Amino acid sequence: MQENFDLQAHNTFGLSVRARYFCEAASVQQCRDALQFACAADLPLLVLGGGSNVLFREDYPGVVLHMTSRGIDVINESAGTVLVRAAGGENWHGFVQHCLHTGMHGLENLALIPGCVGAAPIQNIGAYGVEVKDLITAVEVLDVTTGEIAELSREQCEFGYRDSIFKRGLRGRKIILSVTFRLQRAPLVNVSYAALAQAVSHIVDPQPQQVFDAVCAIRRSKLPDPAALGNAGSFFKNPVISRGLFEKVARDWPELPAFPAGDAPHTSVVRDSVKVPAAWLIEKAGWKGRRLGHAGVYELQPLVLVNHGGASAADITSLAEQVMGSVEQKFGIRLEPEVQWIPPRSMD
Repeated sequence: MQENFDLQAHNTFGLSVRARYFCEAASVQQCRDALQFACAADLPLLVLGGGSNVLFREDYPGVVLHMTSRGIDVINESAGTVLVRAAGGENWHGFVQHCLHTGMHGLENLALIPGCVGAAPIQNIGAYGVEVKDLITAVEVLDVTTGEIAELSREQCEFGYRDSIFKRGLRGRKIILSVTFRLQRAPLVNVSYAALAQAVSHIVDPQPQQVFDAVCAIRRSKLPDPAALGNAGSFFKNPVISRGLFEKVARDWPELPAFPAGDAPHTSVVRDSVKVPAAWLIEKAGWKGRRLGHAGVYELQPLVLVNHGGASAADITSLAEQVMGSVEQKFGIRLEPEVQWIPPRSMD
């Protein structure tokens, strides 16, 4: 257990914030030891994976538990379907690569998403026409109060758009130990997403490796490398709004794009709703490429907030708040962060 630990290398924004205590866990017992320590000291505990979807707004007053567990195992295979279980601490992109190279298909569209396997179900990560919820069959969890292990089914995870029960009812109550996925041996691909379809349009029969390569190329062209420019990927969700609000905004902004809502957040499913691109709203509100001190809105993708070097947690927080306020004032649409705020942002 390390005290007064600098988390700069453990969050992709590269913010220099400190944890009162920091430890790593590669096993269930090490998780239980950390929980016991936090309980005995009456301290909060935060589970941290790759630190790629968090915004530390201040120093953390408790125990930060960094998951370092490893392991990828095929647990069942039949009729061309493979059940593969990955430890929560496995690097997500590395896991996608492993599955591709061993002939287990379905994850290619989710390549190059930063973070760890354990974070995938929390956020219900998705990209280029695929959401991870459609591939997950079970999530193994450790109860932070009892130390008992349980397995949640896909249905019990209550997945929604960038949402799950782990962000709501089970937030802070479970540690994700492993995730089981149902993948295919057949080289089936999904190129339904327009930009991806365009990228492979010159290929008569695109294969999983080619889809994987195209996804990586698209992501690299739009999103900055956190090692070079601190960021947490897409900072905001694409808002799901009522058709009535969309029509109201579109009267003044007829070029406003809209898409089928798909999975709205689990707690507020609205049949008559559409999804609008947050990047478009942010750009039209005049924020694309703008800086506030050392924090800025990425010039190539306004969904991404960046640390140009030396930004503080307060800088990033202030920028995010101003972007959200500006978009709401201009369009009457409230943006919701995709990134986890620590401590959580009050929703007024």
